[in-house]
Parts: sequence; C-alpha cells; structure tokens
Amino acid sequence: MIASLMKSWTIWMKIGVILVGVFLLSWVGPNEIGLTDLLISLREDEETGNTLMLAVFLLVSLNTVLALFHYIGALLLGDEIGDRLNRPWLKIIIPLIVIPIVYIVINVYYSLTYSFSAYGLLLLLAILLLQAFGKDRLKPIIKTIICSQLIFGIEWLNEIPSLSKYGFGQGSISKEIKDIAVQLGFEQSLTLYSLTLCLIFIINAVILAVYFALAEQKWRIKQELHYAQLEAMQSRSGREALYLVHDLKTPLTAIEGLNSLISLKVDDSKIKEYCQKISSSIHSVSEMISEILYDDKKHWCRIKDLVGYVKASRLSGTNLILKVDFQTNPEIKILINKIRMTRALVNLIDNAYDAVNEIEDGKISLKIKTYENELWLGVSDNGRGITPKEQEKIWKAGFSTKSHPGMGLAFVRQVAKGHGASLAIDSKLGHGTTIWIKLAERSVSR
Repeated sequence: MIASLMKSWTIWMKIGVILVGVFLLSWVGPNEIGLTDLLISLREDEETGNTLMLAVFLLVSLNTVLALFHYIGALLLGDEIGDRLNRPWLKIIIPLIVIPIVYIVINVYYSLTYSFSAYGLLLLLAILLLQAFGKDRLKPIIKTIICSQLIFGIEWLNEIPSLSKYGFGQGSISKEIKDIAVQLGFEQSLTLYSLTLCLIFIINAVILAVYFALAEQKWRIKQELHYAQLEAMQSRSGREALYLVHDLKTPLTAIEGLNSLISLKVDDSKIKEYCQKISSSIHSVSEMISEILYDDKKHWCRIKDLVGYVKASRLSGTNLILKVDFQTNPEIKILINKIRMTRALVNLIDNAYDAVNEIEDGKISLKIKTYENELWLGVSDNGRGITPKEQEKIWKAGFSTKSHPGMGLAFVRQVAKGHGASLAIDSKLGHGTTIWIKLAERSVSR
C-alpha cells in the first residue's frame, strides 16, 4: 500500500506544494518585496505611520503566502492519504506532524526566525476545526480559499504588541516592527488596525465555510434523491417487464400443446422433424423467460455460446465490430443466468463504445481468460480511461460521465453479486479501461 502511495502523482503534487512553501522564501523574501527598505526607513525615522502600516501589511501578506503553501499542502496530503488508506484519523494526524516539521526545516535553512509558537498552534487548530467541520464536504479549491482567509486573519494577531507575551509574533521581523511601533507611539493604532482585520477575515472564513458546506450537502442530498428516483423507476420498469414476460408463458404453452398434437396426428417424417425443432425452440424460449423472471435461475453454458449470444444481442443490425479474445478453452462451461450475464456484458460493451466513440482508432474487445481457478470475463477499450475518483463512483446508480441515466454499471454490479462474482477495474488515463467480471471456481466446469 505504501509503495502504491509513493507511485501516485497526486501525492507527490501535494508534497511539492509543501516544498514550495519551504523554499519560496528563497525567491520571495523581505528584500524582494521591499520590506527591508521600509524597515531601514523606519529605523532612521524618515517616515512614520503610513510607512509602518505598509510594512505591517507587506509582512502579513508575505507570511500568508508562505504559510498557505505548507498548510494547504499538508491538509490536502492528509485528505488523500486518509481516503486512500481508509483511515479518516490520518486527515488530522498528518497536518499535525507535517506543519511543525516544516517550521523546523525553514528555521534550519534560513537565518530568519520563523516562529511556530502560539500563532502556529492557533492557526493549526483553526484549520483542523475546518477539516472536522467540512467532513469531506468541501472541495480542495474551497478549502484553499477558506484557509487563505484564516491564515491572513490570524497572521494579524502576530502584529499586536500586547500579544507578544503570549507567544504571538515571535519572528525577528515581527518583533522589530512592534518595537518600532511602540517607539513611534503607534502601539494602539497598530493593535486596533490588526484586530479589526483579524476579525473581518476570520468571520469571512467562517461564513464561507458554513455556506460552502451547506451548499455541498444540499447538492449531495439532491444527488441521492436523484439516485433513489432512478432506482425506483428502474424497479417499476423491471416489474412491468416481468409481468409482460410472465404473460408470454400462456401462448407458449398453447403453442407447445398444438405442436404436440400435430406431431401425434401426422405420419410424415419431415413434419415430425419440424415439430421437434419447434418444440426445442419453445423449450429454449421458456428457459430464457425463466431466467428473466428469476434472478437465481442458472444453467450451465459454454463460453462460446455466451459470446455468440452477446454478439447477437449487441451487434445485430449494426456495423459495429467487437473483437473476441479467447485466452482459455471456449468449451469451458459456466453456471450463469445467461440473459442477465449477457445484459451485463452488453452494458459494459456499450460503455466501451462510448469511451472510443470520438477516437479515430478506437478498439473494443471481449476478453475471456482463466486465472487461479477463476474465469474472468472482461470488456476492454483504448479510450481516455477512468480517473480514480470516477472509479469510486461509477458503480453507483445514477452516476454517468455521459448523458446517460447511469444505471448500466449498477446493473452489472447487481448481476455480478447474484453470481457470487467480483468486479475489478484496470484503467490508466490516456490508455483505456478493462472491466472484469470474475466468476468463482464453483461456477466454472472444465
């Protein structure tokens, strides 16, 4: 699992964001933004209040930019690792570990004192509260916006002289600016200015967090309602189809009876042969109706017969080409509900054709192979692939990356479950997708 995490480009991207926060000071520091020149002017008493406020604003802005990278990087890194390992507590623990380490690295690497202290603890606490409040309802871009508001607001506490004794503003530049403010008699003005901006931005961050969390929750409720409606529609359509199929039993019984009478009444061998073929066809149709009516109705079926049935169902009347790749003996028999398994494979083939619809050299193949006593049925395409996020959602009723109702893969999952089979996705962005239905050994007869 650790090896898989280390191969993920999204994990390295978030680590890269943290490292940018560490080394950004090499490119954007006090000298580059003119803060050093302002401090010289203040020391020489060439300017007064306006210069002081400008210096404070530049320092707070610089610290906000520097802090934003490693705070949001650590936050998103914790989110992803927690989700991938299914360990929600890592979303809290990882920022708690990473952020103090970043401060240590910065202080070792630079001559400046970049203090964690009370300010860092307060900011970390605020961001972790945001994390707990969000409960995965806030998207990364929204978290970044809210974090920037929090950081900018809490940064102003570092510039309040009276809070220095409580551990705020322990950095070398912050201390110098506050000392100058006290010497110039601007201590109260700086306190009022800093406190006002702090409250404005923190309140704004809270409002944004509440608004976006509620908006995201409302959207999810609407999606779940939409899924429920789709499932209800599917259930209703399924019941109506079952009633219709059940009614077919009556005329089939009548045809079977009349066919038997004809066979008994005539001595012509040719007519008797035709009657036998009619009876065989009626028996096949009756079995198909039973498989439609009863999910658990299964029969032994050769793989090549299933493939022929799939091709007839999907390709009849079209000019589409489906390559069949037998990597095992086509005579192997499998215990399946042929109708439902066919529909599942046809749904996968339909999705594959959608994936390559706009690709010039689009290819679709139906793969059959054996692996460790299991039989794998797979549909493969060379389309754009499926992202890890989409892979988590595609089996859910109603989800679709196209303008479809999004019931196909939910049905495939239902069929696989009914056969005691498992599903697997092998997908790589830009290289295509293969979805496997893995039938267990008990369903395979060699």
